[in-house]
Amino acid sequence: MKAFLILEDGQIFEGQSFGAVKETVCEVVFNTSMTGYLEVLTDPSYQGQGVVMTYPLIGNYGICYADMESERVWPSAYIVREVSRFSSNFRREGDLDDFLKDQDVPGICGIDTRALTKILREKGTMNGMLTTDEGFRLRIDEIMAQIRAYRVTNAVKTVTCTETRHYKGDGYKVALLDLGTKKNIEQCLVDRGCDVTVYPADTPAETILNDRPDGIMLSNGPGDPKECSEVIEELKKLYETDIPIFAICLGHQLMALANGADTEKMKYGHRGGNHPVKDVKTGKVYISSQNHGYVVKEGSVDRDVAEVAFLNVNDQTVEGLHYLNKNILTVQFHPEACPGPVDSNFLFDEFMNMMEVSK
Repeated sequence: MKAFLILEDGQIFEGQSFGAVKETVCEVVFNTSMTGYLEVLTDPSYQGQGVVMTYPLIGNYGICYADMESERVWPSAYIVREVSRFSSNFRREGDLDDFLKDQDVPGICGIDTRALTKILREKGTMNGMLTTDEGFRLRIDEIMAQIRAYRVTNAVKTVTCTETRHYKGDGYKVALLDLGTKKNIEQCLVDRGCDVTVYPADTPAETILNDRPDGIMLSNGPGDPKECSEVIEELKKLYETDIPIFAICLGHQLMALANGADTEKMKYGHRGGNHPVKDVKTGKVYISSQNHGYVVKEGSVDRDVAEVAFLNVNDQTVEGLHYLNKNILTVQFHPEACPGPVDSNFLFDEFMNMMEVSK
């Protein structure tokens, strides 16, 4: 069956449908990872987006449910050059096409993803519609209006858990605020013996503090950080405590906003498993996994409150902040990355040290 990707600038890509047969409007972004397509699909940070994979062959090792970062697929559409007709993996439990059908997520293959990525790099992230309607040109004005009006809203409220959950451990007691968390963040804490309680994003600071955690973890998540005004107000209260805080991605942005810094939308964001970040103090460079479309503006950070800890080697954007006179470290990249890279996984050990010192 034919499928069409219509961009808000009027450009149209024709390919073949796979996954669910469904018309959808989304924000079109690209990811440069060579592996980890299941982790990408189940990352809540992609809520409301259509993901373009720049690597040309996707689906070759099938679906392994244990690798899912959440219980469902979050992107609204999946856009690839070629879907592997055969998958081979001793852990394989299914194929990508069937998986997307089960998840009611449409895909398009057989298009020039290199050309599409160049468009997004040159013009920036834009909205688009995925449809199998071959007569879509008869309603193109209606479609273009729908595409241009689309916005990703209430993203964190959509992806966060609805009730607390607990992972029993005999080590430090960690409160994890679920802004759209990935399972591997939880796993990295559990692997270190932590007793982890996951809280919904709208949990009041008082509730978390009443449980007397040794440390607080702020997770990744989707959408414009400035939309999370209620969460930001609660983070101000958590900041005033002496409890160690470690934040990743959206959590990093929200903590910055809670302390007077500003964020802005990037032209096309950082999404992939090959982004170099530099430790400002040591000069050492780590390869990181990233997934974000917003960034903390360096010039907006109060130097009396925080210092830049990490910078992106490619574009010099802020990749991490260390808060002065506080046990707070925040990073824009993903140290829990799965399938990798694992260069910065040591930051979880630093969080453990922060809790040890604060005892």
